Amino acid sequence: MNNNHHSHTHWHNHIHGTKNIAVAFFLNVGFAIIELIGGVLTNSVAIMSDALHDFGDSLSLGTAWYFQKKSQQNRTQNYTYGYKRFSLVGAFINSIVLLIGSIFIIQEAIGRLLHPVQPNPEWMIALAILWIAINWFAALRLKKGDSINEKVVSLHLLEDVLWWVAVLIGAWIMMFVNAPIIDPILSLAIATYVLFNVYRNIKPAFRIILQGMPDSITENEVRRVIMEENNVIDIHDFHLWTLDGKEHILSIHVTVKNDMNLQDAEQLKENIKSKLKSIDIAHATIEIEYNPQHCEQQGC
Repeated sequence: MNNNHHSHTHWHNHIHGTKNIAVAFFLNVGFAIIELIGGVLTNSVAIMSDALHDFGDSLSLGTAWYFQKKSQQNRTQNYTYGYKRFSLVGAFINSIVLLIGSIFIIQEAIGRLLHPVQPNPEWMIALAILWIAINWFAALRLKKGDSINEKVVSLHLLEDVLWWVAVLIGAWIMMFVNAPIIDPILSLAIATYVLFNVYRNIKPAFRIILQGMPDSITENEVRRVIMEENNVIDIHDFHLWTLDGKEHILSIHVTVKNDMNLQDAEQLKENIKSKLKSIDIAHATIEIEYNPQHCEQQGC
C-alpha cells in the first residue's frame, strides 16, 4: 500500500513538473513577442536585447519541457533504469543558456556604461510591471517542484524577474533624473547573482552524473542501519548513488556469521531493505557473504 502510494506521488510530481515547465514556456514565448514590440516603442536597446535573450530562453524552456516529459517514460531494454536522468540533460542545457545569457547581459551593460542611452521610461515601467507579474507567477509554480530541472527553470524565470525589477527601478529614477547609467549598473549586479546561482544549481547535477553520494544520506548512516541487525559482522564493497536526485540506489556486500542458514539470510535481506527505505534508499542490491575472506579472494 505504501509502495503504491509512493509510486503514485512520484508520478504525480513528474506530471505536475511537466505542466509547470509548459506554462513557463508559453508565457515566455508570448512575452518575448510583446517585449520585442515594446523595445521598438520605447527605443530601448536593453529591452530589445532582453527580447532576444527571452527567445533563447524559450528555446531552452522548450527543451526542458521535452526532457521533463521524456523522464517520465518507463524502463526499456536500452535504458533499464528508465528515463529519469533525461531531466538532467534539460537542466544542463538551461544552465548553459543562463550562462550565455548572463554574459550577454554583462556585455550589454558595459556597452551602456560606455555609451549611455536614455530610453522612454514610461513605457519601460509599464512593460516591467507586466513582465514581473507574469514571471513571478511562473517562478512560484516551478519553485514548488522537486526536480533539478524545475529548479533550474525557476532560476531562469527569477533571473528575468530580477532583470525587470532593475529596469523598473531604473526607469522610475530616469523619469525624474537624467541618469541612464543606473540601469547597466543594476544589470551587472544581477548577472553576477545569476552566475553564482548557475554554479550552485549545476553542481548537484554534475554530482548525480558522476554517481556521487546523495547529499541527504551518509555512509555512516547506512552502516548504522545495517549493523543494527543481528548476525551482521561487517559491510564492504559499498556503492551508493542517486538516479535523479530523489531516487537512491545502493549496492553492498554484507558479511554474516557462518552458521546462518539460507532462509535466515533471505529474511535478513528483507529486513535491511525495509530499513533502508526509511532513509530514502528505494533500490538496494545486497550480497550476503559467509566467509570474510571471500571478497578478497574474488578481487572485489
